[in-house]
Amino acid sequence: MSERPLPLFGDEAPALPMAPGKARLPSYISDHRKRLRTRFMTGGAGAVPDYELLELILFRALPRQDVKPLARALLDRFGDFNGVISAPPERLAEQSGVGAVVVQELKIVEAAAQRLARARVMGRCVISSWDALIDYCHTAMAHRNTEHFRVLFLDRRNALIADEEQARGTVNHVPVYPREVAKRALELNASALILVHNHPSGDPTPSESDIAMTARIHTALEALEITLHDHLIIGRSRELSFRDAGLI
Repeated sequence: MSERPLPLFGDEAPALPMAPGKARLPSYISDHRKRLRTRFMTGGAGAVPDYELLELILFRALPRQDVKPLARALLDRFGDFNGVISAPPERLAEQSGVGAVVVQELKIVEAAAQRLARARVMGRCVISSWDALIDYCHTAMAHRNTEHFRVLFLDRRNALIADEEQARGTVNHVPVYPREVAKRALELNASALILVHNHPSGDPTPSESDIAMTARIHTALEALEITLHDHLIIGRSRELSFRDAGLI
């Protein structure tokens, strides 16, 4: 009795055909998967390049398919592993071979990565965990295709007590209201803040409007005796600190 094909979602590629009476993948596929999983478990993430790490994720979504061509196609389209994982669902679905199940697996990995990165900074002094904070900001924001503005609220020990997205904008602008930022800081009884937003262009150089907006928020917080530690602009592969640049 031949195995029933798994249901397809969207435009996912069809499963590899099975020989009558057999319910196994062709040996070249199953052996490849076994070797890759063994290499990953033995050597860790450093033992596999981006396309093979992506294959390991796709194995679950497409259990009866050679996923190497799809992994390479996704990397060609989105640039690197982070770009694939962080890509919006609608853009992922534009790739031939990607349907609902693949998108779901990729978004689960993205959510897990963000929660792990956030756990490394939540409740800890961000001044002594600065590298972890930068890693978290990059994980959460570096590959967004529109501008997102977040505020990190800190207590008197400079421990992170809340991380909230305040606004979403376009590819080069996000509306931010200093009164709302200050109001929320009071509601949370925050003693200090760090502002964070991304530049989808990849270049973290601040615009004149970025500088002006930061100055307005700084002024509003000073009146409430709340410290503005920094404003971070997250680019694709690097970030800019307003504090380090002398802009605060």
